[in-house]
Amino acid sequence: MKILVAGTGFVGLTHAAVLAETGHQVYAYDIDKTKIAAYSSGERAQIERYVNEPGLATIIKDTLNRYLFFTDSVDDILEGTEAIFLCLPTPPNLDGSTDLTAYTNAAHHLAEKLAARTDRRRVVLVNKSTVPIGTARYLQRILEEHDVPNFGVASNPEFLPEGNAVEGSRRPDRVVVGADSEEDFAILRHVYASFVNHVRIKYIETTPETAEAIKYVANTLLLTYISFWNGIGARLGETFGNIRMEDLKRGVTADSRISTWGSYVSNGAGGSCFGKDIQSLMYQLRRQNQPYALLKEVFEINEYQKTYLIDRAVNEAGFNFNNKTVALLGLAFKKRTNDMRDSSALKVVEALLGRGVKAIRAYDPLATEEAKHYFNPKNNNLFEKISYHNSAADAIKGTDALFITTDWEEFRGLSSTITQTVQPPYLIIDGRRMIPDYMNLVGNGYQYLAVGSRLLPRKKEA
Repeated sequence: MKILVAGTGFVGLTHAAVLAETGHQVYAYDIDKTKIAAYSSGERAQIERYVNEPGLATIIKDTLNRYLFFTDSVDDILEGTEAIFLCLPTPPNLDGSTDLTAYTNAAHHLAEKLAARTDRRRVVLVNKSTVPIGTARYLQRILEEHDVPNFGVASNPEFLPEGNAVEGSRRPDRVVVGADSEEDFAILRHVYASFVNHVRIKYIETTPETAEAIKYVANTLLLTYISFWNGIGARLGETFGNIRMEDLKRGVTADSRISTWGSYVSNGAGGSCFGKDIQSLMYQLRRQNQPYALLKEVFEINEYQKTYLIDRAVNEAGFNFNNKTVALLGLAFKKRTNDMRDSSALKVVEALLGRGVKAIRAYDPLATEEAKHYFNPKNNNLFEKISYHNSAADAIKGTDALFITTDWEEFRGLSSTITQTVQPPYLIIDGRRMIPDYMNLVGNGYQYLAVGSRLLPRKKEA
């Protein structure tokens, strides 16, 4: 099939590449000429400046200009196109609603071009981005306004975990397609031919509104799992002595009815979806005068987790951040990605600077360049206090405390690095419970403060 993917961010680029890998003729379209030039080069370093996903650059290089083509114009490629996937940015507004500016602009532009094409075959426009319930109908009205002939609209939400998006596209747990007509379902069955009758992958056909709702409910339920363990499990471990968090998790999830996913405690979940989607769903319910107290609490627990360890360090360890140098390990919102959207590190840096630290020495295996964009001294001169380093050991040098914010595997072996680099008194703040042999550090005089545990050792009473 000839397919157009509009938007080449994380979702669009991955979707386009994997569709091309299955033999479709895929045109990936974006108005950002610099980004299109980078992808068109086929060079890993150029591609990963924008989207850094394991295996993605290899697929692009292998399919480039055979099955996968990049373009900054749709003028010459709409003839013969049967499916157009809209993979556009839908950021949150301040009130939690979804900003559809980029989506609307792209929809009008495509509608204008589709109305002028000579080919009158059926074309289905598919919302791949997470958009509010009812957006497929909004898209339909735009297409009708431009007198586009023989079109359909559909919703096909993505469920890609960052850091594993290629594998998630090749072997998804489910494919959800919402459409109105058998003709549109048939086109999308052709797109996803290898998944339709798969023995493991659930291929679900439903209405556009149901498909839109599935994405919101799925993401908010996942965040609810995370916030439950942070709001209950972590609080128990931090309040009552002798609770072993890992044993608590194993004991509770031994019940087959209880999910093991999300049964960990952390300094909050980030990324492009969870926070944005739950805020949008709250807004949608609020607009319809429906209660949303559960969602509000889930969101607030997650936001609280991002910086509360700094308050614990002050109140429990008696640590004064003013004029101190802090090592910050982890900038991306999770391992195996350079994505910093809604990362806990953003809030941690803000809180540390607010408490008057002298310097922040940061390290992340992938996200340094992203961080320089977020923490640009031209936007705030306080960001001049941030320096970037090539290893955890280098970042730790000369610091008074350490904060681990991302679950990179290499941080699990930090004990010897810490003891060889800095000496007590020294505070280790572990937002991901990444140091399994923390008792060795405590035995050598270091203070260890982790999410889900009491301070070790506790500050002695005067």
